[in-house]
Amino acid sequence: MAAPDLRAKLEELEHLKALKEERERFNRLAYLEPYPYQRKLFNSSQNNAQTLLMAANRVGKSYSGAANIAYHLTGLYPDDWEGHKWDTPIRAWAAGVSAESTRDILQNELLGLPEDPDALGSGMIPRHCIGNRTRKAQVPNAVATVMVKHHTNGVFDGWSKLDFKAFEQGEKKFMGTSQHEIWLDEQPPDGLFTQCITRTANTGGHVTMTFTPEDGVTPVVHQFTKNRKPGMALVQATWDDAPHLTTEVKEQLLAVYGEHEREMRSKGIPIFGSGPVFQVSDDQLAIDPFPIPDYWPGIVGLDFGWDHPTAVVWLRWDRDSDTVYVVDVYRQRVSTVAIHADAIRARDSFPVAWPHDGMSHEKGSGVSLADQYRQAGVDMLPTHFTNPMSPGDSGSGNYKVEPGINAMHQAMQQGRFKVFRTCFEWFEEYRMYHREQGKIHALDDDLMSATRYAFQSLRYADLPTATANGYKRGFGKQLKYGELHLV
Repeated sequence: MAAPDLRAKLEELEHLKALKEERERFNRLAYLEPYPYQRKLFNSSQNNAQTLLMAANRVGKSYSGAANIAYHLTGLYPDDWEGHKWDTPIRAWAAGVSAESTRDILQNELLGLPEDPDALGSGMIPRHCIGNRTRKAQVPNAVATVMVKHHTNGVFDGWSKLDFKAFEQGEKKFMGTSQHEIWLDEQPPDGLFTQCITRTANTGGHVTMTFTPEDGVTPVVHQFTKNRKPGMALVQATWDDAPHLTTEVKEQLLAVYGEHEREMRSKGIPIFGSGPVFQVSDDQLAIDPFPIPDYWPGIVGLDFGWDHPTAVVWLRWDRDSDTVYVVDVYRQRVSTVAIHADAIRARDSFPVAWPHDGMSHEKGSGVSLADQYRQAGVDMLPTHFTNPMSPGDSGSGNYKVEPGINAMHQAMQQGRFKVFRTCFEWFEEYRMYHREQGKIHALDDDLMSATRYAFQSLRYADLPTATANGYKRGFGKQLKYGELHLV
């Protein structure tokens, strides 16, 4: 190839590269590849009116909130979108703590660097969708309102309107017109959050909050973590959920934070009451999944629920090291026994430990809850869960909470209790499991309870072991869990 031809070819390649970089810069939404926690945030709008992304610092909270509202403003949903879709232009608010922080964070994430006119469109709202803008008085480079092209099935059908607001304006500035989408970046005052719920009530809209719980257990945090109702979703994200944070960056950040705030900064866990129930970090418990040997005994823990979730936990026991592994979980509210039974039978078939309220009888049929599961083919243990008796005790064991908590805590501290890191829901509950005035706060503890039933039952239940013909009941003279390490 002659030199001029080669030069022309290189120039063409450079031109194509520049075009590609420009497309990616000014249409970031089309190139977004969400992390699993971001996808969970996006999809939460399908069945929930309010969503809280309570996450660690530096994981991309504002980035996630900007992407979420940009999808709704533009209607340019990806093919795998499972959340709510607006098929008409919408009205929306995006609000931060102050006018300056709203400009520097929310406006930056949505429209591009405020002080650089050439950066307009380099945020989450594609440049070709940005229409007229009005300036915010007395705040340099701040936008008050922007019009955004909306599309349904890829066809332009009108203009969405986005207003930028600030908490410092007060509740009265959040009264008035109905909105379809509201994004609150950082934790809002309680009354302001209530106003936003009211503004979206008539439209079937959504309020999305993104923040790290730096203020501890405020009423808003308590509502989402300990008093969550149907229609409210809690999404959590730790440093481990953000692959862009390298080990080196994490170590540098931890070195800056004080010991008392590391869990909050790195995991997005608020400081609850008088502290967590288990004084063991989830980093010490989490383990990558691995193939479980067939000969390891297993047991299932079941906590009954309806308005609060029915929860199921699968445990396997390595007798050689006397270590218990949480390998799978299931959590589902407002579903029938048949649905839960199908989920249990679909996993490994092990005996199921269950609490004493399974003895209660249904008014219509007179059949106990435990027997309903038996009739559905679930291998329920013969009697309800009790704690193993301590040496010198007489009579039957009790079903108090603290003995099981103490036994689990000791096993955790000794490295004999591990959890597959794929059990996301388990870790969500574990991080929030706390005491208030010394007593365990027994809300949203369904998986923790199911784990306790199964863990304690390992010490006396007649468990199956693997044989050539499947699982067989009975250990004979073999050790029960804990006989090597009395707890």
